[in-house]
Amino acid sequence: MGMTTQSQPARLFSKDVLKEKREKIYRNLVQQSIIGNLSRPLTDSTSEDWEGAFSAMELIQYHSAWADQQIVLAFESAVNMPVSFQAALLELAYANYPGKFNKPVTNLFRQTSNESIALLSAIYLLNKISSTTEVNVITTQVINRFSPGNEHTLFYPFLESLKNYGQPLTSEMIESFLQKDYLPGEVLMISLQRKNRDYPGVVLVRDSSGLFMKDSTGNIFNVPQLARSISNLPGYVRNGNTPEGIFRMDGFDVSKSSFIGPTTNVQLTMPFEFSAKHFFQSDLITDSTWDLEAYKNLLPLPCRDHFSLYETFYAGKAGRNEIIAHGSTVNPAWYTSTPYYPITPGLGCLSTKETWNEKTGERMESDQQALVDMIQAAGGPKGYAIVVNLDDAQRPVTMEDILPFLKRAHQNQ
Repeated sequence: MGMTTQSQPARLFSKDVLKEKREKIYRNLVQQSIIGNLSRPLTDSTSEDWEGAFSAMELIQYHSAWADQQIVLAFESAVNMPVSFQAALLELAYANYPGKFNKPVTNLFRQTSNESIALLSAIYLLNKISSTTEVNVITTQVINRFSPGNEHTLFYPFLESLKNYGQPLTSEMIESFLQKDYLPGEVLMISLQRKNRDYPGVVLVRDSSGLFMKDSTGNIFNVPQLARSISNLPGYVRNGNTPEGIFRMDGFDVSKSSFIGPTTNVQLTMPFEFSAKHFFQSDLITDSTWDLEAYKNLLPLPCRDHFSLYETFYAGKAGRNEIIAHGSTVNPAWYTSTPYYPITPGLGCLSTKETWNEKTGERMESDQQALVDMIQAAGGPKGYAIVVNLDDAQRPVTMEDILPFLKRAHQNQ
């Protein structure tokens, strides 16, 4: 399987990882973005300040008795506030207060005429309930108010995911992504995840001849990769988790973001983000054509009726974009109590672990650099990236989970 390569990380530095800088960032987030903004009277003219506070609270998973009470006040006024305020508040509630605001969210769900706010409200309400009756009530209200029977509405992937809830991919489906003749001639980055994105997945690299790359020890290359966003919302909505399905792998770049850092990232594009001709790399497809059948034909034959694997298509159709695979200079100390520590979440990108020296700013370890080097050795960052949920086991994905699928995939060829 694949050639062997050994990463030799270049010396990289970031001032954003220095201890003093990280302490200053945290202090500013708490004192200015959260306490300062939430201290202002809530009006239309200050609603953007409150939205900034919601984002900061979500980012550092902030709670205090006073701040929690301000969120109660925010919900009391939510129905009369701008849509952007409602969306930011619902995202914060989903991330930091699951199940705690069902009553005001239900009120917002019933009164709003905005489809995106109704969708976020429905997602919040269904996150912590298991009663079929409750699910049916919300589903019926959605159908009666927003006519979501066609795939052009925001509610289409929401309702389809409910229909397919609890139906994981079969072994045959998973193996079909790992077969040597799947998407022949393309370099593939395959990220195998859990449905519960609190648990990191594993990313593999396959070269254009269909062989999986190996590391310097002769084992199949793999590093942990997180597909969870800060919000943990579903992948088909803005700022949600990394969508499941197929992305175009579209080159390397270096981000200017102080939270992503200077390590080379892998550029990804989703359906609808650019032209169909660009995504499919086919002269047979015109720039104006975005056809579900063309996307369907990229999936292995056993997977073409499994709705979860179309999440990238519908996420792109709803306007999601700028999802990449990157490292991180975010302070992992913000997430020490989470299952994904020390990897840090973002806004829906694929994230890998990096460790930085807080005294010198030097990068010490980088799974992201190892991934980039392996993609380069496999033939370069032109091909496809695939995100697949294996199952809903409540633990990180390991190579021990993946090796049986790999073995059977290559035995069956």
